Amino acid sequence: MHRTTSRTLLVSAFVPALLLATSGVAAPQPAARSDTASAALAPFAVRLGHEHWQSPPTTAECRAAANIACYQPSQLQTAYNLKRLYRRDLDGRGSTIAVVDAFGSPTARADLHRFDKDFGLRDPRLQIIQPAGKVPAFDPNDADMAGWALETSLDLQWAHAMAPRAKLVLVETPVSETEGLHGIPEIVKAENFVINHNLADVITQSFGATEETFPTKRALLGQRSAFKNAARHHVTVLASSGDAGATDPKLDGQHFYTHRVNSWPSSDPLVTSIGGTQLHLDAKGHRTGPDNVWNDTAALGAVAAGGGGRSHVFVRPPYQSSVARVVGQRRGTPDISMSAAVDGGVLVRIGFTGGGLTPGYFIVGGTSESSPEFAGVVAIAKQRAHHRLGLLNPRLYALAAQRRIGIVDVTRGNNTVTFKQDGATHTVRGFTARRGYDMASGLGTVNAASLTHELAK
Repeated sequence: MHRTTSRTLLVSAFVPALLLATSGVAAPQPAARSDTASAALAPFAVRLGHEHWQSPPTTAECRAAANIACYQPSQLQTAYNLKRLYRRDLDGRGSTIAVVDAFGSPTARADLHRFDKDFGLRDPRLQIIQPAGKVPAFDPNDADMAGWALETSLDLQWAHAMAPRAKLVLVETPVSETEGLHGIPEIVKAENFVINHNLADVITQSFGATEETFPTKRALLGQRSAFKNAARHHVTVLASSGDAGATDPKLDGQHFYTHRVNSWPSSDPLVTSIGGTQLHLDAKGHRTGPDNVWNDTAALGAVAAGGGGRSHVFVRPPYQSSVARVVGQRRGTPDISMSAAVDGGVLVRIGFTGGGLTPGYFIVGGTSESSPEFAGVVAIAKQRAHHRLGLLNPRLYALAAQRRIGIVDVTRGNNTVTFKQDGATHTVRGFTARRGYDMASGLGTVNAASLTHELAK
């Protein structure tokens, strides 16, 4: 769907084939797609105007144009107490973050350079590899490729914004990841290559497939070799918890389950699941109110909330014994959360044309944002520790139990979503933030200056 407007909202819940709807009106649900279209946790993106967005807007300008906030790197660096670390040269140097995306972006390197120039950041070392096979040439008429290209820009730019001196490795795969197994074997092969060749300390994954869309439980379990390999090599693996609250798409990518489900790899016990919050910041990045669970469903008229809930595949891992009263006998997600709201989204630069997108700055949200952000925090913690940190979850839950200040509780909001589907209105009741662990925000969000120290110890 496309409507010509000076204020255009591009909405995509798990589907990088970006859909367009005018800002301030009901946005469409995910469009029908072929079985080769992507089911990645594609970012929600907002572009307002054309020439105005050739340079990044301020928070005030975003509010004036669309009644939503947008944030620049300096604001999130302040909000998460990262600048205190930078002053001590704790900025990710000596650490490497691997970003895994299908297809990648034809302008990834140039976009990152422009992003750095506009925000006064130093260009990082960026290596681009295709270990699972040659990626097909970018097709500007392929909305799926354009969605992944936007995802790639988001991942690189905001992992870098959090850890400005960390090296980045963009790991491109040749097959679009969709629901079920499609595209997953190529990702597993690529991640095993990264681990076996000692190319990264932390891997961030902004994609996911609903557990129920795998043909069998055994089929899903058969794709875990990279995570087991990462654990053996002490590589930290992160994954976005999802953008559909307590539900997720079905195999066709067009319909949502009308009951609670969860997505993998976020649900994997060997992965740290990263949920979403909404920040409320002033122009300098200082909080004007406490963080809450990301849920823009009502504002956007589309399913748009941080994923979380119980796995239907994995039992509760030992490190979640302390929160057994919340998760029961199953693995619960997310583990921890960072910024993901559209109202309070981050600015992302793209230089390609395709899928209805043209070069410029976008306001982007979704847990596709929060995972690379947390990857930057992990990179700094690894630098501080002088060694890899491996699976973080046991340490995170121990720190929360000790009430260490690096983990900041989130006690507001929920990830309940309501949507129209097949002529009926459905509500999938999610989870409400509460004191301590919950399946809307996990353990909470982060004070990076303290958490990096606590993880390094």
